[in-house]
Amino acid sequence: MNLFLSSGTTAAASGGSTILMFVVLIAVFYFFMIRPENKRKKEAQQMRNSLKVGDNITTIGGVIGDIVSVKEDSLVLETSADRVRIEFAKFAVSSNNTAEKEAAKQKAAALAARKEERAKKEAEKKAKKSK
Repeated sequence: MNLFLSSGTTAAASGGSTILMFVVLIAVFYFFMIRPENKRKKEAQQMRNSLKVGDNITTIGGVIGDIVSVKEDSLVLETSADRVRIEFAKFAVSSNNTAEKEAAKQKAAALAARKEERAKKEAEKKAKKSK
């Protein structure tokens, strides 16, 4: 009889740890898969909503061109010097090349400013040491 009681409590304890492991597994999936994907979708939607006339974009099909007209769910793209115009759905936009170039310029300017600041600090240190 004692044997049955001890095995019953062990089974109950292992059942509780199984549920705990299942909850931990769901939490891991949420934080490493679901949450980052939702964040990427939100950023893509924000990028698509901020498109304006004159932006240079790339579609998911690889078409590159300048936006000529923006509507609620679509946009018209001018793709070449021949002034070929194609209408695309907004969800087909992969990236905004104009915004990426501006971000790269800002990043380069920030790096140059940091480099200049470091050079000034080094010059000040050398001036102090030479005195």
